[in-house]
Amino acid sequence: MKLDRKDILKALETITIAGEGKNMVESGAIANVITFGDEVVVDLVLHTPAMHIKKRAEEDIKKAILELVSAAAKIKINSKVEVPDKPEIKGKQIPGIKNIIGVASGKGGVGKSTVTANLAVSLAKMGFSVGILDADIYGPSMPIMFDVESEKPISVTVDGKSKMKPVESYEVKILSIGFFTAPSQAVIWRGPMASKALNQMIFDADWGELDFMLVDLPPGTGDIHLSIVQSLPITGVVIVSTPQAVALADAKKGVSMFMSEAINVPVLGIIENMAYFTPEELPENKYYIFGKEGARNLADDLEVPFLGEVPIVQSVREAGDYGRPAAMQAGSIIETVFEEITRNVVREVISRNENLPATEAVKITTMAGCSAVKK
Repeated sequence: MKLDRKDILKALETITIAGEGKNMVESGAIANVITFGDEVVVDLVLHTPAMHIKKRAEEDIKKAILELVSAAAKIKINSKVEVPDKPEIKGKQIPGIKNIIGVASGKGGVGKSTVTANLAVSLAKMGFSVGILDADIYGPSMPIMFDVESEKPISVTVDGKSKMKPVESYEVKILSIGFFTAPSQAVIWRGPMASKALNQMIFDADWGELDFMLVDLPPGTGDIHLSIVQSLPITGVVIVSTPQAVALADAKKGVSMFMSEAINVPVLGIIENMAYFTPEELPENKYYIFGKEGARNLADDLEVPFLGEVPIVQSVREAGDYGRPAAMQAGSIIETVFEEITRNVVREVISRNENLPATEAVKITTMAGCSAVKK
């Protein structure tokens, strides 16, 4: 007997492939059907590599033809699997934000959040519009440092969508997980939960127009850092370290992470915090408690800019505790120090934007690492 191709296709329309919803012919899984007398050749294209789905589809084809067309049909099935490429996970621009600067350190306790807060108010004093994203999910400091612990972001409607409005203090817009938890409450989250919360603060917020967004990163080189470089096109990072060997070793790892081929985010430079101590009654004396010029030497070794040094001054700690960044103290040594450091940061950002292409977003490809992909 001679098989009719139309009868074969009609029989195959009774079969659906798991997870697709459409019948085999409609979905395009049947690429071709050829008949030769009582022989039929079916070209099957699947979009999943699962073996059990392939086997089930082949069995269903044979059963449908034998039951609905001819029990004597000789059936050959050529199966091919074509898995579509997964969409690349790319960092998305946030409309209105010109530069995104990460502030990082290899270890905790080096004053990274303090430096972030003082950089922010110094930028604001220079006339820039500034925001801070407190990405230190497990130890948020910005609500305390800006005296807004009791504040809560309000909800606003932008283009028909509900958005968080950042809390504003000293002309700096701030979002932190600290606004959503009690001061005494520990954030006990696994990485995916922390990353999701971070993405909400980035993309579900009404940041408005910003010249600079400073991202206060947690210590180390882990999950949150990868989430940030995966979510945002970072303009560059500033590394904060104290001068002693232990801190420098970790700072070097931080620089290495951002400069690695996989991540490739420009390092704008290194700031040395707690560089020396000068007693108020002996203003000419400098005591190098943690070592001398360690971060400056590290910057030279790694061939990245040295952005400046911040001395140990009691008013810096007091200002942070009272929620008024020390760089706002007019006429103080700290105001002068942070003005110089901030000018250096701005200079490096301008140079970076003039001489380097836009930062590539990062795609996480394996459990072992990540790779850069073009936007």
